[in-house]
Amino acid sequence: MTEKTTLVINDMTCNHCVGTVRKAIEDALPGAQVDVDLATHRVSFTGDRSKAEDAIREAGYTPEAA
Repeated sequence: MTEKTTLVINDMTCNHCVGTVRKAIEDALPGAQVDVDLATHRVSFTGDRSKAEDAIREAGYTPEAA
């Protein structure tokens, strides 16, 4: 089983942001399971944490440890 990582992205503020963050992670980690909770600004995913964090930053958001 792949470890799940949860990050807080406080600058993710709307459903468009959710889609952008989700796509960034899915593009960086094909086949990753991605769950995004806009209300708590949390994103959980399976796969390489540093690759996902880089992709989120490249998309213009600021991931932080949850």
